[in-house]
Amino acid sequence: MLSGLVLLSACTPPGDGGREAPGGGVPAGRMASPLGNPDGTKPGLAPVTAEAERARARELIGGLATKGRGPRTGYARDAFGHAWLDKADGVPFARNGCDTRNDLLRRDGRDLRFRDGSDCVVVAMTLDDPYTGTTIDWRKQKASEVQIDHVVPLSYAWQMGASRWTDAKRKRLANDPLNLLPVQGRANSAKGDSGPASWLPPAGDVRCAYAVRFAQVAEKYELAVTAPDRKTMLGQCGG
Repeated sequence: MLSGLVLLSACTPPGDGGREAPGGGVPAGRMASPLGNPDGTKPGLAPVTAEAERARARELIGGLATKGRGPRTGYARDAFGHAWLDKADGVPFARNGCDTRNDLLRRDGRDLRFRDGSDCVVVAMTLDDPYTGTTIDWRKQKASEVQIDHVVPLSYAWQMGASRWTDAKRKRLANDPLNLLPVQGRANSAKGDSGPASWLPPAGDVRCAYAVRFAQVAEKYELAVTAPDRKTMLGQCGG
């Protein structure tokens, strides 16, 4: 889902180059397999390639309920709370003094630089984008090159039953790191609110992992998926 641009310039004075984060952020090659990252606190989305893991993936995906996608009537981003809320209780990183967007940049970025005087606001980083397999040297001057994707788009969730959830549950979905990935902006824009049957990451080797993450979120929040989406997800993991 197009979840908003990573716009940090508004809180970064012109000419502020920031400061390096201690330790330099997440080293390359540390993307986590979704099967070993059930709470979403580890960085990235590593390919799922071993047959035993792909079998686990198919079991997870095959257990999802299916139903048709309902109407989008009444959907609004604000129904899931103010964007990047730090007070969505019940999810990792909540109430740590840093908004969800910057939590995700800190989780997945490497060679991080923060705004002067802050250990939260990221003004520069390197991102290994799981969706395209490319490396993005991101700076605040090129804000739209990195966006935060909701793996299960909020509009999709709304149509699959979230319209009847409590406000608190919708806020959890919108800010749960399990459902959030910093990715190339163009890829995120192309995805929109599509399910897996209509959109998959351009990088073919990560498509099973993407299907697993989509299924993990759907299972956690007791969301059904469409039958074509489940079929596509199974197919990406050899089913």
